[in-house]
Amino acid sequence: MSQVFVKSPKHCAQKGLNVNKLYKKLFFAFSTLFTSILSLILIIWLILRPSKPEFSIREAGVYQLSLSDPHLLNSSVQLTLLAKNPNQKLGIYYDELQVYAAYKGQQITTYTSLPPFYQGHQDSNLLTASLVGSGLPVAPSFGYEVGRDQTAGQLFLNLKVNGRLRWKVGTWVSGSYRLNVDCVAVMAFGPAIPTGPLTSKQGIQCATTV
Repeated sequence: MSQVFVKSPKHCAQKGLNVNKLYKKLFFAFSTLFTSILSLILIIWLILRPSKPEFSIREAGVYQLSLSDPHLLNSSVQLTLLAKNPNQKLGIYYDELQVYAAYKGQQITTYTSLPPFYQGHQDSNLLTASLVGSGLPVAPSFGYEVGRDQTAGQLFLNLKVNGRLRWKVGTWVSGSYRLNVDCVAVMAFGPAIPTGPLTSKQGIQCATTV
């Protein structure tokens, strides 16, 4: 006569309990490993203390700023920026850099792309861009604002760089961070010099956010 073994509910409950314990142990192990990796990255990051890059105007000149009709602008701006990496142990990859000029909150040139590049520890690089606008729509008050600045004797121009960067430590490269640079070029602009080129002083520091 064959024997049939039937597991009691108690045995089934014990098996289910063991499986649950195994899942909990695996979950705890993975959580501990993940937390340890994040903590290590954070500790390295705090030790290195990355400083954001520094930008300054080396040269800026306005060669054209004229209205083809009351609402359409033609512009030409030449810009050279000095970019510096102040970090002693961190390199910087610059990606997707876009440069443009703005006046009184209005964009007056189209976007100009700069080639991506790598900047080593405490290195400096010159970035040159030709910014142009052809038939760009502007507010009806644009001509009045330019005339008022000419009367005051100064023209304030915003030169902006938008892009992304990545930090490099040894062989490790971080994720991508948004980069925004805002430079204010102050140019002499009076009745004696109604046309370009208008040039700014060198060494004007820019505001940088990462």
